[in-house]
Amino acid sequence: MTPQRYAILQYLMESHDHPTADEIYRALSPQYPSLSVATVYNNLKVFIDAGLVREHTYGDDSSRFDADLSDHYHAICTKCGTMVDFEHPPIKDVEEAATASTGFSVFGHRMEVYGLCPTCKTMHA
Repeated sequence: MTPQRYAILQYLMESHDHPTADEIYRALSPQYPSLSVATVYNNLKVFIDAGLVREHTYGDDSSRFDADLSDHYHAICTKCGTMVDFEHPPIKDVEEAATASTGFSVFGHRMEVYGLCPTCKTMHA
């Protein structure tokens, strides 16, 4: 594992704000001057393929990355795109209902709630 790869993974594991690849690059490039955005993307792909990181895509916005693989949900600001975790017991009955209704073999689900983050809410008031 290269120092850059380790730094990217460590950054994701310590981050709770679901950074984009560009945000990871901007955070780490001062310590790693040879780091490129392409290197960040390539390493993120490696981590996703290895099951170490999840990629969250929402419409046309940049993907966000999460190293927290536990069952959890997200609140997303519709103005600035901030994404934060919130805890709620897993809603397994949704998966059971989907299986019963569709015949799918359901492997999981995700849930997001949308609104304004505290910063945007203050600016909007």
